[in-house]
Amino acid sequence: MDLLLAAPALFTGLVFLFGLLVGSFLNVVIHRLPRMMEAEWKAQCAELRGEAAPEAHRYNLWVPRSACPQCGHQITALENIPLLSWLWLRGRCSGCGTPISARYPLVELLTALLSAAVAWKWGWSVQAAGALLLVWALVALAFIDLDTTLLPDSLTLPLLWAGLLFNLDARFTSLPDAVVGAVAGYLLLWSVYWLFKLATGKDGMGFGDFKLLAAIGAWLGWQMLPVTLLLSSVVGAVIGIGMVVLVKHDRRVPIPFGPYLAGGGLVALFFGADLTRAYLAQF
Repeated sequence: MDLLLAAPALFTGLVFLFGLLVGSFLNVVIHRLPRMMEAEWKAQCAELRGEAAPEAHRYNLWVPRSACPQCGHQITALENIPLLSWLWLRGRCSGCGTPISARYPLVELLTALLSAAVAWKWGWSVQAAGALLLVWALVALAFIDLDTTLLPDSLTLPLLWAGLLFNLDARFTSLPDAVVGAVAGYLLLWSVYWLFKLATGKDGMGFGDFKLLAAIGAWLGWQMLPVTLLLSSVVGAVIGIGMVVLVKHDRRVPIPFGPYLAGGGLVALFFGADLTRAYLAQF
């Protein structure tokens, strides 16, 4: 511990390597959690209809072992080294040569870089541990929403409560500000949802977005909600308009808002206080 405290670069490097491992696990969460939820929904629906539940195979975050979806080749330990294995395999399955998506190493690298940034900013501290949990959860939620337009309660709700617990000792903000942030984060998007629904008769966003912003408010306090919302809304609007204009994205197909909220929350985590002070200094 003394060495890590005395050598921030060493601590940052170790956290970067650990972040690669966490990123590899987050790839599993991103891929499997929605499928686990779907299996659970099917079983519940069958029970409500009075039918026999579909035959369930053991499938969770731990089993079965990861395998190529094309040929079934099980991923060996050497083929599962974060980032390096993908480069060594040249982005292809060793069994059948099917291309492996570059997103897997990108998620690992993104997680590692964000983890290293947390280590550099907060050093060896309780704040660093909390910020790492927040960063990892936001990365997982962003990519799950990008793939499925789902923000699972199994991630958003524990994240919200964890934020309140970490702020019992005012690690990132005072507990009253964290509570107000959680309530305000939920009600802000809840109000937007209902205003849009009353005006158009359509759903403008999912309830998971409310919970995600509430979780960000619980971690960072209500003061960071304007920064988070402004950044996520502007970036989301620009990308959404660009998709419609440039790639002819169907307007009827929803664009997930979770990745933009997660991105705004990450910016608020690292730079929110500085951005707020810079803005207020203009007045």
